[in-house]
Amino acid sequence: MFVSLFVLQDFGPQVNFKKRKLKLDNFTGLPEFSRTLVERMWMMLPELSDFQPVELCNLEYMPERGSSIDPHFDDFWVWGERLVTLNLLSESLLTFSRDDNIEVAVPMPRRSLIIVKGAARYKWKHAIKREDIVSRRIAITLRELAQEFCEGGKSYKVGAELYKKALTFGGKSVQVNLKDHEC
Repeated sequence: MFVSLFVLQDFGPQVNFKKRKLKLDNFTGLPEFSRTLVERMWMMLPELSDFQPVELCNLEYMPERGSSIDPHFDDFWVWGERLVTLNLLSESLLTFSRDDNIEVAVPMPRRSLIIVKGAARYKWKHAIKREDIVSRRIAITLRELAQEFCEGGKSYKVGAELYKKALTFGGKSVQVNLKDHEC
């Protein structure tokens, strides 16, 4: 995946996508400012009442920097069924595409929340096109873990530790290598 010229702040476990490993040492939880957001999602959106995020990723897009993200899938082995993004400051489009060159542009109004799940998560790649960033945009994306890390999965102990840490809301931003990270 190609990411282009944006500012990233990540609160989550360190992920080595090539080796498919999680490193928990530097993960201290989701940030305090996200507590209200997560609690409101649980209360106001029935489809998120059981959503347990373990990563929060803030991205700042600026048109003058040429900010964009090429079409991609968030890694299935680590991230679960739902990806939740809060779109702030300006409107934009989230473009979904398939291998047969079909594209669907989904409007994301300012202050909107989008849940990517089901076929949109597993059959359609998603992207933010450079031309769809018209002014400064902040995206807050929350991710839950894949089934492997949930009860009954082979990495359940790791998942349980991550969930416990995440929901302390005592998190500090972790350093990331943009070449090895996806948001």
